[in-house]
Amino acid sequence: MKPDNTLTNPNAADILIEALPYIRRFVDKTIIVKYGGHAMVDQQLKTDFARDIILLKFVGLNPVIVHGGGPQINKVLEQMGISSKFVRGMRVTDEPTMDVVEMVLGGKVNKEIVALINHEGGKAVGLSGKDGALIRAKKLHIMHRPEADKPPEIIDPGLVGEVTHIDPLIINTLAENGFIPVIAPVGTGDSGETYNINADHVAAKIAIALSAERLVFLTDIDGVLDSSGQLISSIAATEVDAMIEKGTITGGMIPKIETALEALTNGIEKVHILNGTRRHSLLLELFTDQGIGTELKK
Repeated sequence: MKPDNTLTNPNAADILIEALPYIRRFVDKTIIVKYGGHAMVDQQLKTDFARDIILLKFVGLNPVIVHGGGPQINKVLEQMGISSKFVRGMRVTDEPTMDVVEMVLGGKVNKEIVALINHEGGKAVGLSGKDGALIRAKKLHIMHRPEADKPPEIIDPGLVGEVTHIDPLIINTLAENGFIPVIAPVGTGDSGETYNINADHVAAKIAIALSAERLVFLTDIDGVLDSSGQLISSIAATEVDAMIEKGTITGGMIPKIETALEALTNGIEKVHILNGTRRHSLLLELFTDQGIGTELKK
């Protein structure tokens, strides 16, 4: 009997063929994925994400995950009766809050991601910035201008840090041995103190330290939208200032874009911002001609 050569789903074959040049381009390249938002809460999206990351590894890429965990931290703080205060989107972190942040990020969220990837057939290892002296940090001071005619105010956010140095040895060692590093954004100061660090900031610094091919931010929105609410698929770094001044880029998207620009300035070819609540958004962005988010390029 002759084999049946009829494709059961020709569209699926087309997608695979479309992905081929992108897979070839990214083989042996490092892809940093900042994982956060509602994609970390919905069970189907969590499973999809784990499978997408495993696929990246199996086709020859080196994915590295940096995760957030704001909603999970909020839930535990509420259960413990600890109130949260935010300044410019950053959590003011005293010592009791820092204990909860480290417990939730390093002990709960990180291990859940690792366990899910391993359950789906991958090999993941969880890290915090303390492991292998991965992330060194210093205290972050926030400059806040309450009114235009007043001098800026320096706000102390507590144990909130900014990255001063990334030692990529432990990440490289794991990746070279077939493991997928999953990193909680906690760092260590010069005196041994622990700092809570913005996950976007950590992801960008790790991308720079590893000379990554791509940096991807998974968010809860499709990307940067124009005044009519339509997705802007590509933005050049030289266009950003005008877009902020015009009001196209506003609010919480501004610091994310600024972080992306830092990565571009320091050697990252492209940065992608996309909606992690869309199933398999990571694969669709990296392996298709159209993509589904906003890419920033030099």
